[in-house]
Amino acid sequence: MPRALFADDALPLYERTAAQLLADLRATAAHVGDRLPSERTLATRYTVSRVTLRAALAELESRGIVRPASSRGWFVANLDQPSDPAVASTPAVPQVQGLADFARVNGLTPSSRVLSATVRPATVSEAEDLRIAPGADLFELHRLRFLDDLLVALEHNRLPLAACPALAETDFNTASLYATLRGAEPPQLPRVADYSCEARHPTPREIDLFGISDTMPMLVATTLTFNQADRPIELTVQVYRGDRYRFRASITNRP
Repeated sequence: MPRALFADDALPLYERTAAQLLADLRATAAHVGDRLPSERTLATRYTVSRVTLRAALAELESRGIVRPASSRGWFVANLDQPSDPAVASTPAVPQVQGLADFARVNGLTPSSRVLSATVRPATVSEAEDLRIAPGADLFELHRLRFLDDLLVALEHNRLPLAACPALAETDFNTASLYATLRGAEPPQLPRVADYSCEARHPTPREIDLFGISDTMPMLVATTLTFNQADRPIELTVQVYRGDRYRFRASITNRP
């Protein structure tokens, strides 16, 4: 979904935390090479979870402001960056936006109801899409997604468990899937997605879940999302009521 300029209080918590951390580094005249306090200390300082703190650090890393060092923590890399990536002189690194991110940016309240969450072996087809071995552990999640308590989508997510083992222990009734990925070690940053959308009639299960008639058109969106290393990390199918979803895109003819 497209990203727009918005007020600070509409930013996802990890972005607000990143902005505050950057402001504090500048206020204390930090230098390139300085070591940041531990993640535990920073999470306590900004009153956020470790998952949110890691997502904030990953955001700053994507902008070249901090860098991780294996087992040694985080270090200042470059503070000569605009505070707001939306006004940077060079384009910000693109990120794929999840439904929870989109909702908060637009002043909506997201919520979910988990129907099932399991770990199982990947099929041959799933393994091919996600570039993992057939039979490798796959985290599978079925959820109903709501905006302002209004049901808008039935979502089916499949992710390689090795990319983020915390997936299996996370309660996605309340947690954000993308925030959990951003907080992984190492962070899994959704960067690019292959996206397709088609219309069809609802299935009997969808008629029951959505409380609709069999004449309601459904829009089915299939997404394969890649991380910062161009590795596929998520295969998702979202089923939307046709009267509660609109897809917009910009088409560019690049030389």
